[in-house]
Order: sequence, then structure tokens, then C-alpha cells
Amino acid sequence: MSVTVADRAQEFSADRLAERFVAARLSATALPSFPGALPADLATAYRVQDAAIAMWPDEVIGWKVGRVPPEHEGPLKAARLFGPTFNRAFHLVKPGDLTDIPVFVGGFAAIEAEYVVRIGTDAPADKLDWTVDEAKGLVGAMHIGMEPASSPFPDINVIGPLAVVSDFGNNAGLLVGAEIADWAERPLEELRCETLIEGEVKGQGGAFILPGGPLTSLRLLAENVARRGRPLKAGQYVCTGAAAGIIDIQAGQTGAVRFEGYGEIRCRAVPAQAS
Repeated sequence: MSVTVADRAQEFSADRLAERFVAARLSATALPSFPGALPADLATAYRVQDAAIAMWPDEVIGWKVGRVPPEHEGPLKAARLFGPTFNRAFHLVKPGDLTDIPVFVGGFAAIEAEYVVRIGTDAPADKLDWTVDEAKGLVGAMHIGMEPASSPFPDINVIGPLAVVSDFGNNAGLLVGAEIADWAERPLEELRCETLIEGEVKGQGGAFILPGGPLTSLRLLAENVARRGRPLKAGQYVCTGAAAGIIDIQAGQTGAVRFEGYGEIRCRAVPAQAS
């Protein structure tokens, strides 16, 4: 398995772990094992993530939200996890576009159907606690979207949230499509979507899949980033959680996410290149 006793015995260094993940991403090199000691808790994992953001040669344009698997919720005292999305991996897409998404060959790669929020107003920097209604007030628009999820470390989801958070939340970009103009008037159960690989449906779901839906994801994100000194800003984009599964994709394959009544987003997975 991936985390050895020797690794766990190392003196933990957030900067050292961040450097190893950043170097692997920049060189497009797979990591056969977790590159150091696993963080002891989520607070420490976010220290790694913040260190990696400081090292990454691009600006944060938004955030991804993922569900903490039920078996980890109690021990970690968290229902969601978070990671940054960077400008050069962000795409506004039109109907009919086929967008190349780089994935780490030998690592982990998947696509996710996402309901994406565009932040319409700056969150107060000193506001650390949010309600769902208050989070709703941050929404400028909601769009259909796709998150390419990829990491140089293939077992990132096997180890779990502490590993995921440490490596940018297992995020590799964001594709944003058409606006869902009537999202606030529709029950979550009516917002449905599916994910396809090579034209075959591999996952189905909707905005109701994550408990509390997109606005609960946004509420929890607003609290997390505020406590890290990174309050949400107008113009940022937030993908609120995999709504039709985390669906594996390989370099050379095409994928799509379809949103009932709102359109689709198509992609082609290509090998990540050193940058």
C-alpha cells in the first residue's frame, strides 16, 4: 500500500510535502507512493495545501468542493473538503466545444459533473460562520460544469481526505458551461445530470446527491476559506461537488457531462506535460 510505517515516523513538514506534490505536478511525473508522512488531521492537510498554493505559479480563480466519504465524516468532523482551481486550467466552454483536459498518466484521473456557482459579491473577510441563506446571497449565477480531477498519486482517493486535501483537493481544472437561470426556483430533485465516457453513461445523479446540495457546499467552503485568510471574492467560480459520481477517465478517451434541460460539456483527456 502507499503509506509506509517509515513515512508515518518522519517528522512532518507541510512545506516538504507541498514541494513534492508541486514538483510532481509541474514535471507531470507520477508518484508511486504518498510522498511523505500523511497529515495527522484536516487542519494540517490544509496547511500543506496553503503552502502548495504559495508555490504554484498561477493564481487561484476559484475552488472545488468534494464530499468527505461517510466513513471519514465522524473521525474528521467534516462533511466536505476543498481545493483550489487555477486560472490556466479554467475554461469557459460553448455548446459543441471539445476541450482537452490534461491528466497525469500513471496517476489518478476522473471527470465529475458539477453545479458551478459564480460568486457575485465579496464575502466579508471577518465573517467566519455562515448560514445556507447567507451563502445563497453570495451567488451571482449557477452554471453547468465539469471538474477534471487528477493527481500524480494514483491511490489518492484510497488513502482518503487527508491525502486529497494535501494535493490541491485532487483538482486539475474546471470547465464552465451554460447558465442555469432558474436554479433558485427549482427543487434540487429536478436538477439532474449524468456523466459519460466514450459515449456510454457511467454515472447519473443531480444537485440532490450531496446532502444539503450546492448551497451547503458553498456555506462550508465560505467558512473554510475565511478561516484560512482567503475569503470568497466576486468573480470566483466554485464547483460544488460531484453530482453524478467520480468517473475514471484515461488519456485518449473522450468524456461528457449532460445536464437535463441545460446542455452538455465535452472533453478529451490528454497526457499532462511538464510545465
